[in-house]
Amino acid sequence: MKTLLFSLLLAVGLAASGLAQPKSPVGLQLYSFREQFSKDVEGTLAKVKAMGFREVELAGTYGLAPAEFKKRLDKYGLKPIGTGASYEDLAANVPKVLEEAKALGVKYVMCAWIPHNGDRFTIEDAKRATDVFNTAGKLLRDHGISFCYHIHGYEFQPYQNGTFFDYLVEFLEPQYCNFEMDVFWVKHPGQDPVALLKKYPKRFPLMHLKDRKPGTPGNDTGHVDVESNVAIGKGDLGIAEIMKQAKKSGVKHYFIEDESSRSMEQMPESVAYLQSLK
Repeated sequence: MKTLLFSLLLAVGLAASGLAQPKSPVGLQLYSFREQFSKDVEGTLAKVKAMGFREVELAGTYGLAPAEFKKRLDKYGLKPIGTGASYEDLAANVPKVLEEAKALGVKYVMCAWIPHNGDRFTIEDAKRATDVFNTAGKLLRDHGISFCYHIHGYEFQPYQNGTFFDYLVEFLEPQYCNFEMDVFWVKHPGQDPVALLKKYPKRFPLMHLKDRKPGTPGNDTGHVDVESNVAIGKGDLGIAEIMKQAKKSGVKHYFIEDESSRSMEQMPESVAYLQSLK
């Protein structure tokens, strides 16, 4: 009922004003509305625009060919900045990844998961990933596409005098592969997003913004109950300080990602909070 009421209020407000809502200061990771997209692509894109978003990051095309999905985005004035690619395709089918990225008109391709057994990440997993990502990243760069790896928490398991993430930063060549910081997946395994941005400036051109319900127990497995995602500004991540440092450390594009079942209701509150930051 709340979602329906919110949609009706948006429609009435836009119709009355004849204008779009104030522009969001950040973009949206469309995975936030995966359930809605699976049922109604056009209607959900209209809601994304009505919320003030102009930049988006993609997570699939919901049964449409990439070029057809791009037409829908154009219709609603939504600029696709990046799209996801599977580790398997990056390892064995970069031409497919490149073809889809070109059809979607994106500047970035990101991968959000390195396969590994169970919850433990190993040096063998990290070494394989650096080879796959450097190779794929070079091929993509040669065609004008930048590649980023989206960190997911398990990379902060200890390795030597640091973490596996430190290993990845050292051996992933910045001209071929950089990172998308998901602030939740830095905080959740006990790390500090601000400190990481300071330690590795210019390595995070992309960022996922989300917030975590206070009291949520952390872990370094890359798994969590998605209902721990709360409206930005209501959680314990310290988004205001992260945003201040992110601008200094070279983050170029920000995307709200709310994986909870309340994402549609929480999104306007998240946008409003980010608009309030100076």
